[in-house]
Amino acid sequence: MKISLFKTFWGHEGTHAEAAQLCAEANFAGFESPFPIEDSEQESFLSTLAENDLLYIAEVSTATVPGLYVPSPGKSVDEHLTSLRKGIEDALPAKPLFINTMCGSDSWCPVEAVAFYQEIPLLEKEYGVSISAETHRGRYLNSAWATRHILREVPDLKITCDFSHFVVVAERLVLDEEPEILDLCAQHAFHLQTRVGYSQGPQVPDPRAPEHAGDLAAHEGWWDKIWASQIERGVEHFTITPEFGPDGYLHCEPFTQKPVGDLWEINTWIAHRQRDRLKSILST
Repeated sequence: MKISLFKTFWGHEGTHAEAAQLCAEANFAGFESPFPIEDSEQESFLSTLAENDLLYIAEVSTATVPGLYVPSPGKSVDEHLTSLRKGIEDALPAKPLFINTMCGSDSWCPVEAVAFYQEIPLLEKEYGVSISAETHRGRYLNSAWATRHILREVPDLKITCDFSHFVVVAERLVLDEEPEILDLCAQHAFHLQTRVGYSQGPQVPDPRAPEHAGDLAAHEGWWDKIWASQIERGVEHFTITPEFGPDGYLHCEPFTQKPVGDLWEINTWIAHRQRDRLKSILST
């Protein structure tokens, strides 16, 4: 069995080569990021992957507001599918391990949402690449209950579990009171993003802080459920992306906007902790 950690490019301000160096120093296997838009950036990205023997998870966000990750208002199911297709096709030259997609819209009715997510397993077959839909605010899979509905209707759907979004949407550690939904998510879990949320936000200031020990313990219990299901399903390659990030997620001091923590330090800490926990589970 293999455990691979991935560096998110969200919040990374350096070059591709510098990101690769950070991966080497922290024993990360590769990148999780959108495929670059500009030709020159694409060349640098592809050469960095090849020269450093790095794995790649392609991040595709459908029908977004330019410069943001949230969906553009009023976009239809077909428009989101067209956007997803383009993102997949753009990323294929990088030979991604799989596609992780923030897709769909939280403004849709249940019928529209089911129609959209039913297409994803078909796209997997068409393009010959696994596609995992991320649980994320702004998207239809924004809450535990919306995700339950989709997973019941689309039994072949793979999901990327970022449970921090469920927590802030519900304003509580919701999966503790919804074990049936946790089990359902675990059965569909393909990829894991290890960010810790709390009742009033998708990202605790620092998961090492004692005031958030309960939040960390809850998330780790949920991640254990995912790994138990993956082990039972015969998964051989476990992928983890620590995704503490900027853009309002990272807490900053008022007026000075000085960050309260170092993102890469936090991400390496949570990644290594979860890798070691998973190794211990696998050894038993």
